[in-house]
Amino acid sequence: MQLTTSFHNGILNHRKRLQKFSIWEEFTLLVGSIEAGGTKFVCAVGDEDYRIKDSVQFPTTTPEETLQKTIEYFKQFDIEALGIASFGPIELRKNSPKYGYITSTPKPGWQDTDFVGALKKEIKVPMFWTTDVNGSAYGEYVMSTLSNEKIGSLVYYTIGTGVGAGAISDGKFVGGMGHPEMGHTLLKRHPDDLDFKGICPFHGDCLEGLVAGPTFDARLGKPGKDVPMTDHTWDIMAYYVAQAAIQATLILRPEKIVFGGGVVSEPFLVKVREQFKELLNDYVVVPELDKYITMPIVKNNGSATLGDFALAIRELQE
Repeated sequence: MQLTTSFHNGILNHRKRLQKFSIWEEFTLLVGSIEAGGTKFVCAVGDEDYRIKDSVQFPTTTPEETLQKTIEYFKQFDIEALGIASFGPIELRKNSPKYGYITSTPKPGWQDTDFVGALKKEIKVPMFWTTDVNGSAYGEYVMSTLSNEKIGSLVYYTIGTGVGAGAISDGKFVGGMGHPEMGHTLLKRHPDDLDFKGICPFHGDCLEGLVAGPTFDARLGKPGKDVPMTDHTWDIMAYYVAQAAIQATLILRPEKIVFGGGVVSEPFLVKVREQFKELLNDYVVVPELDKYITMPIVKNNGSATLGDFALAIRELQE
């Protein structure tokens, strides 16, 4: 909340300075967003009120081709700063020689890619660099504060092709040595799922290995969109996702846990809340579950874009 307030204070001060010279009417602050996914890139330009002015998306191919398309897109606009939320793992430590890199990703061809360095050679603006889920988490945090929810902490999970999570406490990202990898925590297995080995290439049956979208094909031979909510597989997955929510609750004590991504729907979260309630067993106090475990409030998968705009403005203020 403090950070969101400081963004708007900074913008207001900037407006006042410009109004003194009667040029505010001609000035609109533009910032950029890159939501860099393993499947596609979504690039957007927005204003200081986080409104999208233009956007484009294209497939994630090679680093050279994809980053060149990204650079060419933003060169069309006079942006003041850029927020980048990327698939990973990535290097976030600014004192590391590989700051700005995508590091040990399983995405073919993208290992040890100097993402930020390639952009800085062509786009001379301040850049905020973080993970895709951190960008989404920040977007949800900003929108929550703008909606007068008055929260200082939340956890955002995305469950899609992979699983990841970002966490915010007191308005700041959680993570010191690097970003959290909450999609790879280990879980208690469901008794009806013991024969499934999981699909994570690193850990087998971690959270991602048990609930990511491709697990439907691995378990049932068909995609999740073709599996009715009455299928027991959804109950098994809800059991695992509820454990993730338990972990976040007991370790971080957030005020809200948001679940996004292609696997998640409100009917699925109904199952997750039921499992969560049973597993937590009233051990600690949490808000009403339909307000505590929620879908994103930013519509149309726009959490990361909004978060990137806010983080770009934050970088510009510093």
